[in-house]
Amino acid sequence: MKILLWSARALALFWAGFWTVFFVAESLAWHTPADRIIVWLGVGLLFVILALAGCRWQLTGGLLLIAAGVAAALAYAIRAPRELSFATRAITLAAFGVPPTVAGALFLVHHHAVTHRSAP
Repeated sequence: MKILLWSARALALFWAGFWTVFFVAESLAWHTPADRIIVWLGVGLLFVILALAGCRWQLTGGLLLIAAGVAAALAYAIRAPRELSFATRAITLAAFGVPPTVAGALFLVHHHAVTHRSAP
């Protein structure tokens, strides 16, 4: 069962770290105004907090990660730049939404397995 927990932790932290670094790098590369960089840093920080919440509290963090994955995917689907190809939008949508949803599900499965263990 530890493999579920460590897989969920790795996936959640990788997802949060990737997007945080991406937001900062893209903002710097495009010379984004400071007020917008702060917004993107806030989103990245939220992703990191959600990932850490899953690492600490599997039930609550798992539910929050699933909600965040669905919300991030929906937000990107609504706000995605239309000039991007369908394939690019689909891949980015999956990169936003699938990792936190899967990590959250793994946290929930681990929580269920630990809390509903049969007595020896």
